[in-house]
Amino acid sequence: MTGPGRLSACIITYNEADRIEACLRSVSFCDEMIVVDSHSTDDTRAIASSLGASVIERDWPGYRSQKQFAVDSASHDWVLCVDADERVTGELRSEIEALRAGGFAEFAGWSVPRITDYFGQFLRHGNAFPDRLIRLFDRRRGGWIGEEIHENTRVSIGRVGRLKGRLEHYSYRSLTDHQVRMARYGDLMARALYARGKRCGLTKVLVNPFWRFVRGYFIRLGFLDGWRGLVFALVEANYVRRKYLGLFMLSKGLKP
Repeated sequence: MTGPGRLSACIITYNEADRIEACLRSVSFCDEMIVVDSHSTDDTRAIASSLGASVIERDWPGYRSQKQFAVDSASHDWVLCVDADERVTGELRSEIEALRAGGFAEFAGWSVPRITDYFGQFLRHGNAFPDRLIRLFDRRRGGWIGEEIHENTRVSIGRVGRLKGRLEHYSYRSLTDHQVRMARYGDLMARALYARGKRCGLTKVLVNPFWRFVRGYFIRLGFLDGWRGLVFALVEANYVRRKYLGLFMLSKGLKP
């Protein structure tokens, strides 16, 4: 039964057997847990089911579409969207439970600050933090928008509040995992930009990665995170370079 104080947690997965348990336990206070899985070959679905989640197996259409499908599949209008590599902290849980007790009054959604673990320590500076995202919202007034990659949420009707409790992000299993993932994202974004009619010359290939590094490492003080901040900024700059180099090649009528 739906109601103003009922909340569904929405998660998408693919081969997350090593991380899905911690994620689901962190959102176990929700009235429902929805997991949309794109045919994992490990024990992701079995683990999720054993923890009380409703599991839906579905072909992969892209990040935005899959996340919106999870939201649409929820039993309740208020949804909390988290990724399998994210954890709701105790402080954030307390804030959300207080809002639920009040029927989620006043706002149509809330943004939360996300903090990323990078090789055993959280990044507290640079482009990685504070990474504010709208993850708690009324699906009647908001949803997932944007490209299939680097998707985002937007509340189209009503105001958005700000929560203080953090969402912890345990995204990268290794440096290779980070680099491979950024390479894939770069290729996908190049094709998405090209499909939207975007074109670029070599100027963006040269300037944009440099600016991303300078902005994150120097202007946003990423250097205060030590060697982790440097590595993160370098990988991020390489992602931007790959994205615009791919777009450049497509603009020339060539395969990236």
